[in-house]
Amino acid sequence: MNTERIGIIGGTGWLGAALARALLDSGFVEADRLRLSNRSGSHPLAETGAHLLADNQALVNASDVVILSVRPEQFKALNVDASGKRVISLMAGVTSQTIREATGAETVVRAMANAAVEIRQSFTPWHCAQLLSDVDADFIQRLLECVGTASRVPTEEGIDYLSALSGTGPAFPALVMTALTRQAVIAGIPEDVARQAAHGVVVSASQLLVNHDPQAMIDSLVAYKGVTAAALQSLIDEGFEDQIGRAVEAGANVARKGM
Repeated sequence: MNTERIGIIGGTGWLGAALARALLDSGFVEADRLRLSNRSGSHPLAETGAHLLADNQALVNASDVVILSVRPEQFKALNVDASGKRVISLMAGVTSQTIREATGAETVVRAMANAAVEIRQSFTPWHCAQLLSDVDADFIQRLLECVGTASRVPTEEGIDYLSALSGTGPAFPALVMTALTRQAVIAGIPEDVARQAAHGVVVSASQLLVNHDPQAMIDSLVAYKGVTAAALQSLIDEGFEDQIGRAVEAGANVARKGM
């Protein structure tokens, strides 16, 4: 159990609330030491004993660690003074320097969770340009691990790139699943069967990757020269990997330019 008082600005939004519940359920923080901003002052999380505050500055004043869980375009309107505080940003495309200059924070950490926080399976990369003690680094790592796995990355550029890779969460699998379904329907497969088949590929069969090396699996299937090999080879020949690279780079460019 940590003694730090944690405040989440945007703590009753989908991401902030999921993080708050995970922090409480895991025992990372006691409810009495958790503060969440909420304009109405009413939310089910209040039943846990966590404090709801309508004023963001009041939340900052009452917290040792402040988590910014708001949309990037909402950041300028926050106008909070976090001098001497540790700030963890979950915003894409807002640089550490911008956050430090706007809030006066002593330490700024940028982290990029994704929608899998809902099931506590997010991969959350994080970066801090300042020197951190082992205790502080461990605190951040354990906090983010409450919603899945986390890794510190050496550069802020890495966070911008990963915002478009891991930060997309289920977006890429959802696109693949939708494409497989539509193409099966075009080929004459009943829609309900097509959906089941695509779900089996993207959600069910992909669980094999938990215990198998993906490249070894691809090499093995291509070498078999069967139906799967033909499908895979077509994607490879059409530059599938390059297309994925361009897609991620396009998202990373938005993060680099700021949002």
